[in-house]
Parts: sequence; structure tokens; C-alpha cells
Amino acid sequence: MIKFSNVSLMRGTKPLLESVDLTLNPGDKIGLIGANGAGKSSLFAMLRNELHSDQGSIDFPARWRMAYVAQETPPLDRAALDYAIDGDVNLRRLQAELERLEGEPHDDANGIALGEVHSALADADAYTVQSRGEQLLLGLGFTLDQMKQPVASFSGGWRMRLNLAQALMCPSDLLLLDEPTNHLDLDAIIWLEDWLKRYEGTLIIISHDRDFLDEIVNVIVHIDERKLKRYAGNYSAFERQRAAQMVLQAGMIEKQQRARAHLESYINRFKAKASKARQAQSRIKQLAKMEELAPLRAAAEFSFEFREPLSAPNPLLVLEDVDCGYHTEEGDKVIVNRVNFSLQSEQRIGLLGVNGAGKSTLIKTIAGELKPLAGEATVGKGLVIGYFAQHQVEMLRHDESPLWHLAKIAPTVREQELRNFLGGFNFPGDMVTSPIRPFSGGEKARLALALIVWQRPNLLLLDEPTNHLDLETREALTMALAQFDGTLVVVSHDRHLLRATTDQFIIVADGKLMPFDGDLDDYKDWLFQTKLGKGTNVLPAAGKENKAAYPASSPVAPPPAIDRRDQKRQEAEQRQRMAAIRKPLESKIKKLEEQIARLNAKKSEVDAQLADEAIYDVSNKDKLKSLLNDQAYVSKDIVQLEEEWLALQEQLEAAA
Repeated sequence: MIKFSNVSLMRGTKPLLESVDLTLNPGDKIGLIGANGAGKSSLFAMLRNELHSDQGSIDFPARWRMAYVAQETPPLDRAALDYAIDGDVNLRRLQAELERLEGEPHDDANGIALGEVHSALADADAYTVQSRGEQLLLGLGFTLDQMKQPVASFSGGWRMRLNLAQALMCPSDLLLLDEPTNHLDLDAIIWLEDWLKRYEGTLIIISHDRDFLDEIVNVIVHIDERKLKRYAGNYSAFERQRAAQMVLQAGMIEKQQRARAHLESYINRFKAKASKARQAQSRIKQLAKMEELAPLRAAAEFSFEFREPLSAPNPLLVLEDVDCGYHTEEGDKVIVNRVNFSLQSEQRIGLLGVNGAGKSTLIKTIAGELKPLAGEATVGKGLVIGYFAQHQVEMLRHDESPLWHLAKIAPTVREQELRNFLGGFNFPGDMVTSPIRPFSGGEKARLALALIVWQRPNLLLLDEPTNHLDLETREALTMALAQFDGTLVVVSHDRHLLRATTDQFIIVADGKLMPFDGDLDDYKDWLFQTKLGKGTNVLPAAGKENKAAYPASSPVAPPPAIDRRDQKRQEAEQRQRMAAIRKPLESKIKKLEEQIARLNAKKSEVDAQLADEAIYDVSNKDKLKSLLNDQAYVSKDIVQLEEEWLALQEQLEAAA
């Protein structure tokens, strides 16, 4: 297991973790979540022993093999397939040893060593590694031809896929994945989900993709207020539990406030009375020891909405026999051909297809960024396009401020109005006039969205808009798009966003557009029946026990199921015993609180009447006497009930 014991971590002057205790069981699939900057990547660095805690310890079995995705990919001439297989370091070491031994003179010692190495290679599944590597790269979206190309020939996103392939090829007991879906298309994400669900080791994933987490993890660890809180279940289960906790905590705070009010009332009445001084002092100590309950904070909610479009032409755009692509020195390069496509008012379309199929090229052609290579594009009168490109953030001026960017597209609008608008996108105070260079990727993406919203588009073209966004901002974008009154065309690997904002899908594949009659679950089934069927059965070599010179440890088995069942049974029995003790006490306390509330209300009425000067007229003498008697009796009853309440509270605390 992985055990955090009293762990604290500072980065500079910022505390990330404070006195954290946490246990993760072997075989758990854990989703690590928290706000940007909460310390998720730093926690990974501690597990990799690249960063050391300021206090406490993190322990897991020394024999565990760890795999993780490298952040840098050198521009090597090595073929992509060979680079992926390099992830199995033990296998490559055995192969190098075999090559060395085969180059030495043959004698008895050499023969024995060769036999041991061949045996170790068999245990490492060396003779299937080529096939396993190919299947893995196919699942991640590489073609057989691409597998032969040098690493240096791939773009940054594809190199990150190769790094992910290395991590998956490495036999491991602990696998750490930090945002593994960032550079993947939907097809590759669905394949990766299937692979990770069958992974037998302990898995920890940092991800902002809620559907991805829901499919894979059975434990959520939430970094909040510098603590690690473990929740059983997937991300949706975490949201339900978190919401219930917040409601419960609010009730507990209200209950504590009532208790404090009772104690303070008792102390104020009796601290100067000799016969009650001792009890009052006891209550003062009890009040001092009462821990102030802090409300559970919801993640700072961020929301926005798209302003209503000023016009809505119908159709907005018509493409007739259009070829989409690029002009090159060698000639026109057609990516999607013979497109016949009409965008109607209020259509909500999701584009599906692998990276490189032509989704971005199609969107650029619709946006007017690329001219059709052939055919005709007819634009409706009054069309206003809001286009969020895949690399929109990189198009911002990093030496300028959010206010400068907005003023550039709205030069005649008062500055205060622009400031107010940007404040709605969480750019307050000095931040609105600061250069955006040090901003996080999420903050820059938020600015890009704000610039689009300002323009009141009637056609939104979004190409991977959730890149760089945390879970809260993704949710805000999803809600805003769901309420958008115009037409929407979106490319995204975020299935939660696609489900919530689109009502029809078009597949871009083999240079053509094809309508897809089904939902995302149907699309997943179709993928496994067609493209992904061959790439799902590959898992890294398990590492069989080997008594030769190159042993490899096998994954740690989870504790026996019977122990866990027995533990759960004992915990349930303990909860039942505690409930049997607490329930009668809590019931009595609740009744007393209701009685005290009624008496306090009655006392307030009497006090209000006694505060009226007219009650002291001679004509109201009898009524005054009655009210004074009522006040005395009610006060006496309140004191008696509060003492009973305090006694029951002490019994309840002792039972706990």
C-alpha cells in the first residue's frame, strides 16, 4: 500500500500540504483532483522521489516498479515503435546483455549466462514485444507507417503520445498519469480507458476529464485546504458525497452555534452568582474547548453566459461541393473533399474523428480561415462567427493585459464597462491590467472565451475548447454552451461537454463527412467493433518470477477479500452499537432544543410588552403583574431546560 504519514509540503512560501495522513490500497485506481496549483503535480514528484516533503513520510513497497510519462521527448532519429518499446527498461537491459554475451568467446560460463538471459527474456515476454508495441501504438492513433518514422519527425502532441506509450509498455506496479488525455483525440481516449480498466497495478491519475475518471477510478483523492481527503467511488460519486458533506457540515455549524448560544447564556446569567460560580466556570472552559467548525468551501464557482445574438440568419452557411485543405508548393492538399453542408439556425453539432482526419480543417474552412480549394461557400447575411481555435491561447499577445485585448475589439466602449465584463470572467482588480504572460493556461483560455462572448456570435465554432481548463471552468463552459441561443459546431474529447451541448454528430473520416445516427455510447461500441478491436488486448509483460540473474517483482496482491468483509462487518456492528447509544440522547436533545426555542420566543413576546411604556399605567396594573410572573416562570424554565440540555450534551460527548 501507499501510506502518507503526517506529510507537509511547502513550495517557496506557499504551503501545499499540512500534516496529511492517507492510505491507498494495492490495486486501487485513484483519481487525484484539486484546484490548479493545489499540489497535484508536486505530490507526483514526491512519489517519484524528485521532491521531498518538509515533514512526515511517504511509504510504499521498495520492490514496486513505477511507471510515469516523461515530460520531455528528445528529437531522436529512433523509430517510433522502438522508442515506445524502450519503455520496458528491463527488457532493453536484457537484450543489451544478450548482445554482449553473444559477442564474447563461447565457454561454459558464457553458455550458462546465455541460458539465464534467454530465460529472463522469455519471462519478460520479449518474443511478443514487437506485436504488443504495435497494438499499443495503434490504439493511441499511430498508423503502421508512422511507427517506422523517427521520433524527431513528430509534432509535440504526437511525441507526448509516444511518451505515454513508453509508460504503458513498462511493466509496473504503480502507474502515475498526469493529464494523459491532453494530447489525445476521443478515439484514443476510449482505447486508453479500456486499457487502464484492465491494468492490474495501482493507478493514480490527474485529470480534468470527468467522464474519463468516471470510467476508470474507484477512489477519488481530493486536495482541499492543504489536506488529502479520500472518497470511495468515481468522480460522480465524489460530487454526491461532497455535496452531502457540505449540507451536513452546514447543519453541524448551525447546531454548534445553538450550543454556544446556550453556554454563553448560562455563563452570562450565573458567572457572578456564588452558588452557580463553579458550574459557570466549568461552562466557560467547555466553551473555550469547543472547536470552531469551519464551513466546507465549495470550489469557487465561476459561471458566465453567452449574450443573445443580435441576428439569426437561416441558413447561416452553405457549403456546396467544397474541398477543404491547404495550398502547398507542390499543389493543393485536399483533406476533406466534396463537402455538402448546410448550417441551420440553432443546430448543435459535434464533430467526431481521429486527429488528422480533417475536423480542424473543416472548422477553419467554415470560419473563413481557409478558402475552399473547390466548390462554393455561401454565407448568410448577418452571420457573426465566434471561433475558438485549438491553439487560440497562443494567438493572444502575452505582453498585453486582458483589458488591452478587449479594448482592441471594442475601442468605443467605456473602460469601466470593459472592466466589469472581464470581472465576470474572474479577472478582478490589478489582474485586468497585468500582462498575461504569467497567467496559467486556464486563465488565458478564459480570456480567449471572454473575447468571443463579447462579440455576441450567432455561430460558435469550438476546436478543443477545454484544453487547459480545470473541472470548474469546464463545467461553467458546458452550462454556458447548453444555454447558448445560436448555432454550435464543436470538436472536443470531453464527452461530458459533448453530451450536454450537442444533439447530433458528424464523423470526419477517410476525407468525407458522414452523419452518425447514435450517441457517444453507440460511437464507443462502433469503435471497438471496427477500428479499436485489435488494439485492446495488449498489456505490458506482467514480469514473471525468475530465479536467474534478472528477477522482476510481480504486482502486490490485494489483501484477502475475507479480511475486508470481516472488517466491514465489524465496522457496521460498531456503528450500530454507537447508534443505539447516541440515538436516544440525540432525540432528547432535539426535543429540549425545540422546547427552549418555544420558551425563548414566548420570553421575547413578554419582554416586548414590558418594553412598552403604556404597560406601566395604573390601569394596566394587573396585566403588568401577570407579565412579570410569566417572565419569571419562563426564565426559570429556560434555565432548567438548558441545564438538562448541557448534561445530555456531556453524555453524548462521552459516548463519542
